[in-house]
Amino acid sequence: MTLSPLKRRIVYVVAFELLAIVLSTLILIKLSHGDASESLLLAIIVSLAAVIWNFLYNIAFEAWESRRRQTQRTLWTRSIHAVGFEGGLVVICLPLYMIWYDVSLVQAFMMEVALLLFFLVYTFVFTLIFDKIFTLPYAYQSASL
Repeated sequence: MTLSPLKRRIVYVVAFELLAIVLSTLILIKLSHGDASESLLLAIIVSLAAVIWNFLYNIAFEAWESRRRQTQRTLWTRSIHAVGFEGGLVVICLPLYMIWYDVSLVQAFMMEVALLLFFLVYTFVFTLIFDKIFTLPYAYQSASL
């Protein structure tokens, strides 16, 4: 199934973040030893930040792919995508964890490393499945020329 680039981004972000809120709430409960409501609220805040970052990052990433005339995402391309996205999210989220849980930079960083490791795998697997369901828009255009 091929969607327009804008629809594809919206479907990707919404599906990714809804599942991410559930999973990250569970992880934050475990890491912070806090309660569900506290971790759920932070997961929602992080998700909102991630939605904005995800949208902007994927616009830039797909533009890069398009310039390379890449029609399939290789393991290397998927790895670059996951690392780039998560690296930007670390910069955004680290201060949030420090303030929310009133922890030191080192403690917040350790929490972020645990989440980062989980989300590197999650991002890779989610995008792999997403790309199987929703083909790349410019791959469809190239095939129809």
